[in-house]
Amino acid sequence: METLFLFAMVLGFLFVGAPVGLSLGLSSILYVSIFTNESLSSVAISLFGVGTHYTLLAIPFFILASSFMSTGGVAKRLIRFAIAAVGHFRGGLAMSSVLACMMFAALSGSSPATVVAIGSIAIAGMRQVGYSKEFASGIIANAGTLGILIPPSIVMVVYAASVDVSVGRMFLAGVIPGILAGLMLMLAIYIVARYKNLPAEKWKGLSELLASGKDAFWGLFLVVIIMGGIYGGVFTPTEAAAAAAVYSAFVAIFIYRDMGPFKNEPWIRKTDSNDAIIGFKASVYGITFLLVCLILSFFALSKVEGVSLSDRFKWSFVSSLVLMVAYIFWRHKSINPTKIFSLIYKGLTIWTRNFVIMFKGLIPTFSDQETKQVILDATKTTVMLMFIIANALIFAHVLASERIPQTITEWMLSVGFNWFTFLIAVNILLLIGGQFMEPSGLLLIVAPVVFPIAMELGIDPIHLGIIMVVNMEIGMITPPIGLNLFVTSGITGMSLAQVVKAALPFMAVLFVFLILVTYIPWLSTWLPTMVMGPEIISK
Repeated sequence: METLFLFAMVLGFLFVGAPVGLSLGLSSILYVSIFTNESLSSVAISLFGVGTHYTLLAIPFFILASSFMSTGGVAKRLIRFAIAAVGHFRGGLAMSSVLACMMFAALSGSSPATVVAIGSIAIAGMRQVGYSKEFASGIIANAGTLGILIPPSIVMVVYAASVDVSVGRMFLAGVIPGILAGLMLMLAIYIVARYKNLPAEKWKGLSELLASGKDAFWGLFLVVIIMGGIYGGVFTPTEAAAAAAVYSAFVAIFIYRDMGPFKNEPWIRKTDSNDAIIGFKASVYGITFLLVCLILSFFALSKVEGVSLSDRFKWSFVSSLVLMVAYIFWRHKSINPTKIFSLIYKGLTIWTRNFVIMFKGLIPTFSDQETKQVILDATKTTVMLMFIIANALIFAHVLASERIPQTITEWMLSVGFNWFTFLIAVNILLLIGGQFMEPSGLLLIVAPVVFPIAMELGIDPIHLGIIMVVNMEIGMITPPIGLNLFVTSGITGMSLAQVVKAALPFMAVLFVFLILVTYIPWLSTWLPTMVMGPEIISK
């Protein structure tokens, strides 16, 4: 009876409009005060534990990285690259939008950020070539959900922290399901496009694919830093998140210059000579290749004995020089050493000018209005999410101290639940809950309850995590609280009912995907096991 009262209080507070965090915390405090002899000091100790939970420190850094990537022009560059890659297929622009969402998801870890960044551009583009607003909105609303499935995902970090599993394993587990979900949506679009005779973009050639890939490179390289750093043994997930935040700010402000004091300052001016431009670009490609080789070789060879930093630098330096010479020969048709040095020297004038500009603007960068706004928005999101997590940990403490998960486990086993029927029950519970609650809050409520049951039934905790994340995906586009629906409605001007109707056909694809992920465990477990070995589970 007391257990029912606890959950009834949570639902009651949510029903009257209280925030999720407040509902969890207040219900827990009232339960401890009324039904137990436990001192409220235990609640305070549980709350203090939030600050000592190292994994949770990754969340504010990932949020900050997402904010910088969402504010800059990364989305435009990803869309251009996606169109160059798959735009020539029937329904190619819609498929490009899905591919762009997949790539941006790998940078942001946030579904709403993916919808805003990609949707605000892609929907307008699709309408210009003949797609209906409803069709375009439905695609973006569904594809945007990949933001919490494709790593790095903030929701995965929350799950890992709530049940104490490896963040690195969760990130790897999301790779194959994330790619599969994107491909399934693209296949559905292609079938619909063939049936409705939707337009295809003209193939712009390999040159456009390479040019757009080069333009999007600095944004996409963030994935290499995060994933390569974690699995190369260079970073912990928390350290990778911090590196991602710094890198995102650097790319948005100093390289792409889509925001901040350098926003209207191009790297190359019209007054620069052709020789200076060739020399500058050759040195840019050479330096970039050098850095990429050093980073990738460090990730790949960090555990190999006998390969020093000096060796890796020599190989990378020689390779970068060859690339510089090859570029100059391609653009200037000259292999004369004197001419090559002359071109590179002339390119130094562009480097010098830009370094002077960046040095003068370094201090104003921190006081720039756009920069401050990005940091403020990230701070607000972090505070909101950490408040939910803190109160959820209090709720989990009450569940553990009262042995509520163990009681539910014993009951489910006594009535004959097995792993198959249990996963059905979990999916139904999460699908219903996802209609009314924000993903992180719902996950923090449900995970401590279902996790012990899953362990007793022999279900892999990583597999369970991916199942829960996919349910959270569907919850993002399920009324009445589906966040992606509201975001899509906001950027299109459509009513919520219209967005729901538009999203329904493609939502069916995600339901089929949920069934596949639920009952084909190796989709989630194969890659983490291959890279990191089998998981050691202690009950």
